[in-house]
Amino acid sequence: MDLIEKGAALIREGKLVVFPTETVYGLGADATNDKAVASIFEAKGRPQFNPLIAHFASKEMLHDFVEVTPMAQKLIDTFWPGSLTLVLKRKENCKVSYLASAGLDTLAVRMPKHSIALSLIEKAGVPIVAPSANPSGTISTTTAPEVEAVLGDKVDLVLDGGPCSVGVESTVLLLTNEPAVLLRPGGLALEKIEQVIGPVIRPDKDPECPRSPGQLSSHYAPFRQVRINATDKKEGEAYLGFGPCDFQADLNLSATSDLTEAAANLFHMMHLLDREPFTSIAIAPIPFEGLGLAINDRIKRAAYPKRTIK
Repeated sequence: MDLIEKGAALIREGKLVVFPTETVYGLGADATNDKAVASIFEAKGRPQFNPLIAHFASKEMLHDFVEVTPMAQKLIDTFWPGSLTLVLKRKENCKVSYLASAGLDTLAVRMPKHSIALSLIEKAGVPIVAPSANPSGTISTTTAPEVEAVLGDKVDLVLDGGPCSVGVESTVLLLTNEPAVLLRPGGLALEKIEQVIGPVIRPDKDPECPRSPGQLSSHYAPFRQVRINATDKKEGEAYLGFGPCDFQADLNLSATSDLTEAAANLFHMMHLLDREPFTSIAIAPIPFEGLGLAINDRIKRAAYPKRTIK
């Protein structure tokens, strides 16, 4: 039995399996098993009102669980597999645990663009719910060693697929009505989506009752305080640069100002800087365009709380 087959067997047994996607590593469980889904919340220390994304291995598999609107089908045909999550109405006979939907009548769904993820879901024979593989509110993981460091023996298997190519979570759209509503910017640029379906609403987020992951004000946070839009480096700070810098950055998301490269590096570099001897992290300004929208969303949430250094 190879590791993917082993992982699929563990999923069917209600166990937790970490697997790579193109965005971040996911902490996976059988979406139809209430107890297995609950174990994700326990492993992450995750608020139970925060919904999970159900991952599918094929576009056809999706139709047994949610109502696929014409707009949703257009997006699926254009961008799946890929870094786009759609929040759709659950079908009346949907077998996905309501815990994954946070008790709502909607379900967040996506088809990841990674051969290991797709093979795992296909071999398991069920949709797999999978938030990012890290303790709730901390930095998402984009390599298997990062997963091992933060989750350890809380999971039954980690499938190593190397570094994630995108590096930030998927873009999330609410499609229960038209026009579409952006719930979370992510790995697929909004401009590309709007080229397919027209303008998308960008409402103020309601952190008290999110309809998708990643809508809590404090999220993706390291233990060190984060200072954003920083153009200087204070004593004790680690400086995470972007593009050319007048002084020496400790790490640079992209020395060539490439937003795709920056997105792929973001969480990994935050992990590397969230350590001694640094007492805080300063992050350079990031343009609010393309994937910069998703990057700014993540660092804004990372900077929201003051956390205790462990």
